[in-house]
Amino acid sequence: MSTAPPTRMRLRRLVTGATVVTSLAAAVGVGYALGHDPDDGGRPPASPPIALANADLTAVASCDELLDSYVDRALEAVGPYGWGGSGAVAFSVGGADAGVADSPTSEAARSGVATSRSTSNESGTNVQEVGVDEADVVKVAGSLLLRLRDGELLAYDVAGDEPRLLSATRLDDARGSSGWVGDPGGEMVLVDGRAVVLGTSPDGRSTTVTTVDLTDPTSPTVVDATTVTGRASAVRLHGDVVRIVLQNGLPELDFVAPDGVLGQLRARLRNRALVRDTTLADWLPTVDGTPVVDCADVAVPQDDVALGTTTLLAFDPAAPTTRTSTAVATDSAISYFSTDRFYLAASAPQWGWVDCMGCRPTGFPGSGGSTPLFAFALDGTDATYVASGQVEGTIADRWSMDAVGGSLRVAVGPSSETGDFNSVLTLREDGSDLVEDGRVDQLGVGEEIKSVRWFDDLAIVVTFRQTDPLYAIDLTDPADPRLLGELKIPGFSEYLHPLGEQRLIGMGQDASLQGVTRGAQAALFDVTDLTDPRQLDVVRYDEGTQAGAAIDPRQFTWLPEQRTVLTVVSQGWTGTTGWVSVLSLADGSMSNRMVEVEHGTDVADVRLVPLASGKVALVTGEDVSFFPISG
Repeated sequence: MSTAPPTRMRLRRLVTGATVVTSLAAAVGVGYALGHDPDDGGRPPASPPIALANADLTAVASCDELLDSYVDRALEAVGPYGWGGSGAVAFSVGGADAGVADSPTSEAARSGVATSRSTSNESGTNVQEVGVDEADVVKVAGSLLLRLRDGELLAYDVAGDEPRLLSATRLDDARGSSGWVGDPGGEMVLVDGRAVVLGTSPDGRSTTVTTVDLTDPTSPTVVDATTVTGRASAVRLHGDVVRIVLQNGLPELDFVAPDGVLGQLRARLRNRALVRDTTLADWLPTVDGTPVVDCADVAVPQDDVALGTTTLLAFDPAAPTTRTSTAVATDSAISYFSTDRFYLAASAPQWGWVDCMGCRPTGFPGSGGSTPLFAFALDGTDATYVASGQVEGTIADRWSMDAVGGSLRVAVGPSSETGDFNSVLTLREDGSDLVEDGRVDQLGVGEEIKSVRWFDDLAIVVTFRQTDPLYAIDLTDPADPRLLGELKIPGFSEYLHPLGEQRLIGMGQDASLQGVTRGAQAALFDVTDLTDPRQLDVVRYDEGTQAGAAIDPRQFTWLPEQRTVLTVVSQGWTGTTGWVSVLSLADGSMSNRMVEVEHGTDVADVRLVPLASGKVALVTGEDVSFFPISG
């Protein structure tokens, strides 16, 4: 093991000390040159250990250099009130430039666009991407159902006439080496008889990863529990590999506040001194104070992006103490996983400081209006940086990104570099660059993207201000995406789900022609003719209701054999009531049956899980039962 430099501490080993292959250093063949001996005693080599293929990300030559990069950027963001306190200059981006619309096509693409991508998952969770499972509060494997409740992992046998409780494992007794767990039972994934449970500390700044062996579900065994600093913003399962995206934002430092005009100067100097005294343990995810990512595996962006660290941690639950990690020195919650790629969208800095008292700001740092994107190839537990680029505009969330056949498709909102409209772009990897392949602009002028759904050769984009334009975009040729048709109706869909090749359902809000929302709605669409998408039917719920899938798509279940949708609808900020809406589809129309199932904060955890037996398990705050599909 190498010895850290004697000045600023910077241990360079993984959690538990396990020996693993570092992902950036393993990137031979995709544009890297290697030249670092890990046994050199920590001395900086004559040249950087890894020469990245382009200038968007750089690798550091030493841990000291990495720390200096954090400190230098942080000094630009700290002022007399600390991070973003009173006296900071807040900024946001927005667009005003006009653009040129792409013309809709007609007969040529009327029937040649595939919409067959499914979203079902055998674990019972409604996921974004087939083959990429997502963490949830409930998981199934055959006749075994697992659910998390109040710090317990509960195992049920669902093969009989009624669910039968097999065991209850207290996770708050499974303390990691730090001795602290926080909330141990947030969400989980299940693979090969082992559950990996993610819990979050009360302040949201630490994550507990607990691995439970369920070979005997009547007597589960906790095999590992580790607490790592950083908030888990995404958890995905690729085959037998668990991947966790950890966010480490700005360090919590003992900043002082100014008192009077001269006090601002003293406070600013004091706060800058605190930043200079930070160590890598303040910036990187750690276990027991030791960073879990090697300095050589932290790529530093050259763009002006949000300060912090986003780390991709991967392991096989069969060996939970052997982990690999790679990181980008920016704090971002927007990431997307395909079956073989990880994409990270960087955010602009949230605050800027004027570098002298009494000066007026002349510009806003980070408001360039473009979003940097970083692409990593996934192979086993390794993640290898392969390409990066930028898109003009803003990316709202993971649902705004999708990858098929080597093409990355992105839906973007307006920024200072675009007009006041939304766009769909396609990008391809050209060497180490993500380059724009094609685009469609002028979607929802003056409106906000509410939902996006991607298919093999199609994008459906919903925007809203007063009415709901639904846009169908042909992506058959990534270099020539085409707007095929649009539909303008009241209200909007916040979640879209495919119902085979010709139908689409949207869960969202009903609204008046003036754009005033009235309550939840379910809308059934016909996309047989993409040049003329049609709304076939609408179910409007009571005033003041919310569609659960609009916030959490895991509260939506599609049963294709029964042609039935099960989805959660709630009402009330206090005394909340939750129903299961049973939507039966037939002949282009929907009938609805409402079943009251839960109250209070537990409404958010209601799940309807399809089982191998054909039954559906209803999971509420206190119970697991079988849900009657037919009334």
